[in-house]
Amino acid sequence: MTARVRDDDSSTLRAAAAAWESGCLRGEIEATGEWRSEFQSYSGIPVRGLYTPLDRPAGAQPYIEQVGFPGQYPYTRGVSATMYRGTMPRIYAYSGCGTAEETNRRYKYLLAQGARELIIAPDLPTQIGYDSDHELARGEVSKAGCAIGSLADMEAIFDGIPMAEVFIGAQTNANSVVMLALLIAAGERQGVPVSSLKLLVQNDVLKEYFARGTQIFPTRAGLKLSVDCMEYAVRNALAGVLPIIYCGYHTREAGGSAVHELGFTLADGAAYIEEFVGRGLAVDDLPLPRALFVAGLDLFEEVAKFRAYRRMWARMLRERFGATRSRVLGTTITCGSQASLYTAQQPRNNLVRGTIQALAQVLGGAQTTYIATMDEALSIPTEESATLSLRTLQIVHNECGIPNTVDPLGGSWYVESLTDEIERRTLALCARIDQLGGAVAAIDQGFQEHAIAEEAYRQARLVETGERVVVGVNRFCSEERASIEITRHDPREEQRQIAKLARLRRERDNAAVERGLRLIRAAAADGVNMIEPVLEAVRSYATMGEICDALRDVYGCCRRAAF
Repeated sequence: MTARVRDDDSSTLRAAAAAWESGCLRGEIEATGEWRSEFQSYSGIPVRGLYTPLDRPAGAQPYIEQVGFPGQYPYTRGVSATMYRGTMPRIYAYSGCGTAEETNRRYKYLLAQGARELIIAPDLPTQIGYDSDHELARGEVSKAGCAIGSLADMEAIFDGIPMAEVFIGAQTNANSVVMLALLIAAGERQGVPVSSLKLLVQNDVLKEYFARGTQIFPTRAGLKLSVDCMEYAVRNALAGVLPIIYCGYHTREAGGSAVHELGFTLADGAAYIEEFVGRGLAVDDLPLPRALFVAGLDLFEEVAKFRAYRRMWARMLRERFGATRSRVLGTTITCGSQASLYTAQQPRNNLVRGTIQALAQVLGGAQTTYIATMDEALSIPTEESATLSLRTLQIVHNECGIPNTVDPLGGSWYVESLTDEIERRTLALCARIDQLGGAVAAIDQGFQEHAIAEEAYRQARLVETGERVVVGVNRFCSEERASIEITRHDPREEQRQIAKLARLRRERDNAAVERGLRLIRAAAADGVNMIEPVLEAVRSYATMGEICDALRDVYGCCRRAAF
């Protein structure tokens, strides 16, 4: 009678693994001559050819403490007990098309196609606090998003769209106090009080200094303004306002690894929380935590990344800050595509890349999902490409069976090992940032920026040498030109936007605008929360550039050192 081998008998399993390696594996390698000894994840983590229970790290915590159950600390397996069996992931539409009027038309179309969240993509001048007629805005107005110069533009964006019925967000950071005020005031114009709105501003300004570059003010002032949004939402009991989303997305898109993505997000989050509690607010009163990450193409690494982040967030909040409430310990995750992996060559291949990224999002337990369009590397999305991406997510959510069970890859020896390794590397990175004095001090020393640059160079070399295959770029190429329709930027939009600004300045109450701007300068000099003063100026139709200039008068501008 053959003895039964118990999986938890490590000595028996170790002996069986050694016998397999020396016998079955070696024999096949010798017979075929086909064997690559070294594989790595996208982020450079070594990947073994086979994983077993022996790959659990020495000294690993018991299952309950390390993995646990969904909806319970440490939230490795999900932020809710039922996950998609209870609530399917939301699909958000990230879009900004030229003028406010064109963006309004696109939003109505996307809502009709089934989108449930609208995330505003402002153009570059808007994001860095300049009006469309500023000399530094020339050539960039409406080019990569929507130009938002004042409350008049925000009113036009939501004309005919009931703001009380839609979750609305804005990808804005350095000027989030202005964007939040604009959204609140636009709701007021529709007769909707802020208490009835569902709003989100990205508002994670710290990552702008090292990953994206749309910072406006010096680092400390930027941090202060971000936490102003958090404080305003909490002190006014605005449960529907999410005043910050802790964002690793742009760290990854700038060239960082999955470990950089998590480590820098956690370090930045700690800086915001320290400023928040430093204002006399309780950590358990933090706004609902929400993180924004990319979903890349290394499917298992992405799933492990999301699982590791939930666990590390929960432990940081409990062990470092003393949080006790489950709504603070458990973080929701919003996902977008790692669109930097999309290619201009053979752009239809990007539909396949998006499908893999959609799978990573739901397998990793994200609450809100988005994938880039196939024309991402070429232009602002067309209606057709935006619809295809939306339909891809809808198919993954509804047709493939993944949502039927919670954390379907949990218990995979590979995924659990990778989750642990990502956590180990991320915590080491966070410890290094703490040694430098925290996130803000590390930013001012150029630490994050250098780390991203080094990783981006490593990734680029892998593609250039062919060690990493990119279909249509360095392998399986075609001389045939892609024939897809793309959105063409209309340069006349810039002049139309400038004309709108000129008309606004003629027709508004300019005395009220000047009073509002004086109030902003005085409040900034006094160090008080800036939301109410900015809101007062916004209601008078002060422009984005005018408000940011008033803040620049007090805070100054960000001047980057040569690292």
